[in-house]
Amino acid sequence: MCLLSNNVIPGDRGTSFGTNAKEETDLKTIQKMILTIDGIKEVLINLSVFPREFKVFSSKLIPVHLIESKVKSVGFHAISKDPFHV
Repeated sequence: MCLLSNNVIPGDRGTSFGTNAKEETDLKTIQKMILTIDGIKEVLINLSVFPREFKVFSSKLIPVHLIESKVKSVGFHAISKDPFHV
């Protein structure tokens, strides 16, 4: 278990997630659901890649599994990407 890979760290770097959602409306639904989590500042959606990705920024330490469960509650999956990918 690693602090960086199991949590969204506060700051301007954020954590990237891949998702099986394809349509922009589905991604907006995911974005709205994630924004309901206390401490989430922003969710940016990247429509130019496949599979689709979104990046989560927080003001406090947020467990990745919490974000994954929020996305799963709307019928999709979210997988955290490697925090050290350049």
